[in-house]
Amino acid sequence: MSNAASGAEGGAAAERGETGADYHTRVHEHPRGIVRDRWNTLLAAQAEPTVFMRHEVLAALHESQSAVPRTGWAPRFITLEERARAGEPPHLRAAAALYLKTHSYGEYVFDWSWAEAYRRHGLRYYPKLLGAVPFTPVPGTRLLAASPTWRDRLVGAVQGWAAQQQLSSAHMLFTDEADTQALARAGWLVRHGVQFHWQALPGAAAGFDEFLASLQRDKRKKIQQERRRVAEQGIDFTVHHGREIDQPLWDFFHHCYTLTYRAHGSAPYLTRAFFAAMAATMPEHWLLFVARRSGAAIGCSLIALDPARRVAYGRYWGATEQVPCLHFEACYYQPLAWCMAQGYRRFEGGAQGEHKMARGLLPVRTASAHWLADARFADAVANFLGAEGTHVDNYVDELRERSPFRREPGG
Repeated sequence: MSNAASGAEGGAAAERGETGADYHTRVHEHPRGIVRDRWNTLLAAQAEPTVFMRHEVLAALHESQSAVPRTGWAPRFITLEERARAGEPPHLRAAAALYLKTHSYGEYVFDWSWAEAYRRHGLRYYPKLLGAVPFTPVPGTRLLAASPTWRDRLVGAVQGWAAQQQLSSAHMLFTDEADTQALARAGWLVRHGVQFHWQALPGAAAGFDEFLASLQRDKRKKIQQERRRVAEQGIDFTVHHGREIDQPLWDFFHHCYTLTYRAHGSAPYLTRAFFAAMAATMPEHWLLFVARRSGAAIGCSLIALDPARRVAYGRYWGATEQVPCLHFEACYYQPLAWCMAQGYRRFEGGAQGEHKMARGLLPVRTASAHWLADARFADAVANFLGAEGTHVDNYVDELRERSPFRREPGG
């Protein structure tokens, strides 16, 4: 396998496949080194092809200076290309979006304690190799592959390149079931976490009023009280989809987005240029809720959409002033009502946040997988994950016992 590419296309070395077919393994230092339509076609064939893995998103993250070496995200995308007949382009059979990371920010699967343990033993943890969508804790396929055999080959290529580069570790975050199983077969350590999603189950509420009626009385009253507090402030909402989100609205959104980070004493991950690219290349995948008082915008939330799969993702929000309960209205109640009205089947509320459960989002396990080069640390992490996994299982069982939904008709 070649070392890291020196140009956009990257270098490559032919490898003999397990079945005897020749294929190339390439390492790309820029997403543009991979043909967009080939990547997106392969993505569409996966079990969980989240929109955040689309080529347009990954390229925009790089070109907008959001996920680049300067910010600690150096792309090292790996592709496996099968040789084609003379005169034909090679066939893209497997691919992964990978980054050399010099820190653990923007990942939402926390390994700071692992890095500290390495440091205390005089070992280098960073750079590490990370398979993820930068700044995006959305579960989905990470190992794009034309078949299980190609997925296994891709796992071998990722691990092999990490070992060749003498990296401490490689990590795949928020993987789907097929990815998780392939990585576990290769000896990677599996780690579980919890998110909170709303899902439209068969026979579930058809609209927001029915949804409220399906909740336990105290949860229903709490939501009604929160919504009333926002309305009593004279606030209503306008909804903008796709190209209805014009440049002034995008500018207002980004201003609010930066205010959210400023309130927490940090800098925003995503530049204005990233959202400009999204408006230009993927407008149909974005939905903006704008909170207004007397017509003047005072806050907003941006939702990502997967129209084909009828899935929505709560992503970013902000406000120019403090309004009690506005966050809940903008980030949960408005999007949930919209999803129900539009026939969407799932709304993912993002990372962490047990408070989401009281608002009808139920616990869902997430998975990540980790390979550590040092066998001693791998054993220690395996022991840690075993104990942590038991805690996660117990936590999910406890949460399910506290379902916000009524258990008996009329309850």
